Amino acid sequence: MPGLLSSPVCLTVIWFLSWSLPPSRAQIWSDEVSDVQFGRLESNVTLACGKSQISVPVVWRHNHSSVSSWHQVTFNGSLVLFLVDQSAQGNYSCYDDSGLLLHSVILRLGYPPGLLSISCRVPNHTFVRCTWKDSVKTFLPAKYNTSFRGKEEKEPTKVCIVDSTNRRCVVEDPAFWQTIHTFGVTETNALGSQTSYRRIRLNELLKPDPPRSVFIEEVEGNPSKLWVTWKNPSSWPEDPLFPLRFHIRYRPQGSMHWSEMMTEENSIEIPDATPHHSNQVQVRARDDVSPESQWSEWSAPSFRTPWRADTTTHPSDDPDDIYLFSTPPETFTSKTHGVVQEDDGNLGLVILLVLFSIFILTTVLSLIFVIWMRQKRREHATKQELASMVKMKSLPI
Repeated sequence: MPGLLSSPVCLTVIWFLSWSLPPSRAQIWSDEVSDVQFGRLESNVTLACGKSQISVPVVWRHNHSSVSSWHQVTFNGSLVLFLVDQSAQGNYSCYDDSGLLLHSVILRLGYPPGLLSISCRVPNHTFVRCTWKDSVKTFLPAKYNTSFRGKEEKEPTKVCIVDSTNRRCVVEDPAFWQTIHTFGVTETNALGSQTSYRRIRLNELLKPDPPRSVFIEEVEGNPSKLWVTWKNPSSWPEDPLFPLRFHIRYRPQGSMHWSEMMTEENSIEIPDATPHHSNQVQVRARDDVSPESQWSEWSAPSFRTPWRADTTTHPSDDPDDIYLFSTPPETFTSKTHGVVQEDDGNLGLVILLVLFSIFILTTVLSLIFVIWMRQKRREHATKQELASMVKMKSLPI
């Protein structure tokens, strides 16, 4: 096989194929490998046409189109872009007079990192979660390094597990006995780096998650009592060394006024719930050891109506208590019939009164009409008599 490759016939075939390849394939062999260059927005950016000095005139193209005329090509073939914006990003290529590609580069634009806005949460004594947000949008990929240590210089830096995608860091088992801790984040991108710090007091930031599984039961036989139970937050350690204090508030649904209770247990009886009405209950928690800690958020609202007596089924051994909350069927039936009969009698009386009122009104109107007609007749007769007397006086004697 080596002898075959070195034969004159084989070498001639290879030479012919190399010349018969399309220009694009030949250019791939001669091109320099494209790289990425980063630049700062709103500043001037210079792109070199390869690593070596170019002594021949070159032509630059941006995404296979001509470069704007107000950009400048220097004597050594470099391209100067003035006050670049986002539209200047992309692929830049330089060619010689014959159209041969000399070099290509991808331009990415953005800003160097700025100070970060850091916030930390302490949901229990063994866990700290810190997150951060950009004060400057860099438009560039970044890496983050973090540090977490106590006030004492001898205290070693705690390992902080970084989640760069969500920009947060988790510290396990912090030194709670130290008053002040410092959390630092260093953001680095292609244009620079910036470190931001946040001093925190763990005991003041300690804020449990809301209690879970809040459940309300009615207390049988008590129309104004409710029994409420709940569980500790899932993030809180089940350890008697870390007790919680609970704050309960309740009110009739729709009311603006709350009643409140406190307890260290995971259950409580509400003695004065509003009977025959849905009551809203919520619970929140706080570390019972540290008075500087914060209350958790309120649990989701839970609703329950207190116990109500069943008006049809509650038999009792005492005859006097059988109908304490219900009416005997016979009595109820007879009363119902009596109400219907009484309603019928009242309806007849009303009808009679209406008819009598109509009769009286008709009679009165008739009398008024008769009197009015008589008065008219009298006035007419009086006018006729006066007219006769006037005629008689006017006759000659």
